[in-house]
Amino acid sequence: MSASWPSSTANGSILHSCPEFERMLVRSGVILLKYWLSVGAEEQELRFQGRAKNPLKRWKLSDMDIESRDMWVEYSKAKDESFLYTDIPAVPRTRSRPMTSAGCGSTASATFSTRFLTSI
Repeated sequence: MSASWPSSTANGSILHSCPEFERMLVRSGVILLKYWLSVGAEEQELRFQGRAKNPLKRWKLSDMDIESRDMWVEYSKAKDESFLYTDIPAVPRTRSRPMTSAGCGSTASATFSTRFLTSI
């Protein structure tokens, strides 16, 4: 099963529309917090192997997961490109890259509390 991705024209439209939509939300009084939670390729591979070996976790693997392992670099480049367009001063993105997934939530919670409490 292969994923169907938007065309480059559609991607360009989305990349230009998102920041405008976010600015509109902020002008309307919405407190918009954006987070990018990620783990590195090594951690992701460890998770993949753990799921593949553990029958109780194997359900978490999809055909898409298997196909996407070979496209880590391409996905990372696409993410970086999207950030160039969508990481705007009016609605900054908080990036969290912990050593493990367990650290991801705590980092996000800390920055959420700090940003939210200073926004109100």
